[in-house]
Amino acid sequence: MPSLKDLKNKIASIKNTRKITKAMQMVSAAKLRRAQEAAEAARPYAERMNAVMGGLAASVGGSASAPKLLAGTGSDQVHLLVVMTSERGLAGGFNSNIVKLARARANELLAAGKTVKILTVGKKGREQLRRDFAANMVGHVDLSEVKRVGYANAQAIARDVLARFAAGECDVVTIFFSRFQSVIAQIPTAQQIIPAAYEAGAATSALYDYEPSEEAILADLLPRAVATQFFTALLENGASEQGARMSAMDNATRNAGDMISKYTTIYNRSRQAAITTELIEIIAGAEAL
Repeated sequence: MPSLKDLKNKIASIKNTRKITKAMQMVSAAKLRRAQEAAEAARPYAERMNAVMGGLAASVGGSASAPKLLAGTGSDQVHLLVVMTSERGLAGGFNSNIVKLARARANELLAAGKTVKILTVGKKGREQLRRDFAANMVGHVDLSEVKRVGYANAQAIARDVLARFAAGECDVVTIFFSRFQSVIAQIPTAQQIIPAAYEAGAATSALYDYEPSEEAILADLLPRAVATQFFTALLENGASEQGARMSAMDNATRNAGDMISKYTTIYNRSRQAAITTELIEIIAGAEAL
């Protein structure tokens, strides 16, 4: 059994840990409010843009003049998986769930004889994926120095991906991120962005005539739409990360409290046993005299 000193040191250590987890929980709660507001504010814009793009895509259809970003290369042999995770840990299963979804898709594609390339955004995803897919990793985007993610960061990622597609390095591009639903619920999501897949916006096509042609507008808007999808994913990831970290730190704080109660009980019992033993020894010695 540990000595009283060991138990006292352990209780003090757990109390210090609880202070840290409680502080991290409060910081995450403050960051979550801003991140959630940003993610929710971006959703209507992204949804409306998708509706407009869907209407344009439906008008163009499978015409030979359709932009390559919409029509694709005519092949689906080479897949680029863009796995977006956080730069920091201590966020529960946030990073692991995204990586799990990406890993399953990569294994599925490899089993089907496809070529898989992986571009990571955030070092936590890179650390987990390079254990099994080091040979498939073709790039990494480091956002560790970025305090607040902006549209410029999404544009930089989009330019990299679009350059790879234009150079013929990939046929299909899919992004993996976590869609924020609530503090306790974040949904790992896989979204194909190249070739662009939009739901047909019949109402949009019926109400508007476009000048210049739909093909010309799509050629200009599609790269922006890709950047918008990356920006939306970054915002959703930011809110999901803070929500997951807040929940994880809340659980850690509660567990620390339970451990403190447990070890305090053990400490008190051990201390009482030691006092009782000393009293018995004193009484026995007095009786012997």
